[in-house]
Amino acid sequence: MAKSAVKVLVACGSGVATSTIAKDAVSKIAEDAGVPVKLFKATLAEVPAKQNDVDVVLTTANYRKPLDKPHMSVFGLVSGVNEGKVKADLTELLKKVYNED
Repeated sequence: MAKSAVKVLVACGSGVATSTIAKDAVSKIAEDAGVPVKLFKATLAEVPAKQNDVDVVLTTANYRKPLDKPHMSVFGLVSGVNEGKVKADLTELLKKVYNED
């Protein structure tokens, strides 16, 4: 049975600027994919503490610390670099997590 919504943490250095841009893009991508999401923003420093409250962690900066949740960089949604691939990979990840038991 699918989740009611995928809880997504979007994090950047300050938790304000690029995470806001990425959050808006993630919302649109999820809507287009038919995946309901609940979005949260954070700083990169807050990721380890907040990861347990979400299903997926997305970062706009290079984040290499180990996480217990699926993680991907969505910098391309902010920069435009490889944006199509980032959108496709994110769509696949959101659908996978949404349909997990």
